[in-house]
Amino acid sequence: MKKIDVLNINGEKVKDITLNKDVFGITPNDTVLYDAIKLAQNATRQGTASVKGRSDVSGGGRKPWRQKGTGRARQGSIRAPHWYHGAVAFGQQFKNYTTKMNRKERRLALKSALSYKVLDKELIVLDDLKLESNKTKDMKNILNNLKAERNVLIVVNELTDDVILATRNLDYVLLLEASEINTLDIVSADVLIVEESAIKTIEEALA
Repeated sequence: MKKIDVLNINGEKVKDITLNKDVFGITPNDTVLYDAIKLAQNATRQGTASVKGRSDVSGGGRKPWRQKGTGRARQGSIRAPHWYHGAVAFGQQFKNYTTKMNRKERRLALKSALSYKVLDKELIVLDDLKLESNKTKDMKNILNNLKAERNVLIVVNELTDDVILATRNLDYVLLLEASEINTLDIVSADVLIVEESAIKTIEEALA
């Protein structure tokens, strides 16, 4: 696996790091990656959309008029779909959208997403994310130094109060611990910033 630069918070190179090829250098599996993304998106769907069908709407227990002889079209119920206050034909009902995926596929999808970040040069390894204050402007300065200005995912080995407070008002930044990373968040980010210590944690978990 080729080496990648390790930068400090000023955007300066401090050293190199060799990434584990079994985690960051695999041939991405697009099918499994797609399935993992759909699984994560489906998990956010409530599926609570529901309307009343013929058996749910009240009224309409008897035939409104006799079948023949009135000159009007035959009707069986005043709660048929074409009637005002009638039921809905083929309406939405409660549905569970969740799908399943085995552990090997989940790990493969995660490694595929990480490998794509390396291939697309969207991975930045940071030596240490330590802030002198919890001000948002300090975090913005760091991101500017790293040339990460939109859809940024920051992965740290351990969350600190200063980092949490400094990033929470930046709507284009998502902050996660190394143990919380997932395929959808990685794919959705334009830039993935990972602490060097978090890289080791990820490699130990996925290698």
